Amino acid sequence: MKKIKGIIDRFEGNIAVVEIDGMTKDYNKALFPKEASVGDVIEIEGKKVTVLKKESEKLRKEIEDLMNDVWED
Repeated sequence: MKKIKGIIDRFEGNIAVVEIDGMTKDYNKALFPKEASVGDVIEIEGKKVTVLKKESEKLRKEIEDLMNDVWED
């Protein structure tokens, strides 16, 4: 079974919108772990969704660093 890696873009009601390779795809929110949040890096394998905690933290840090660079005086 193929593993798909993506980033949670947003939740809309019972739908989780996931960005995968620059495109968005809708998934049933019920497949996602309760702790999943917007911006998390996830792996989808069949009907199993896993939050990749280390990758999510790394991505958040990179975004934070970029934002700090942009807003520095």
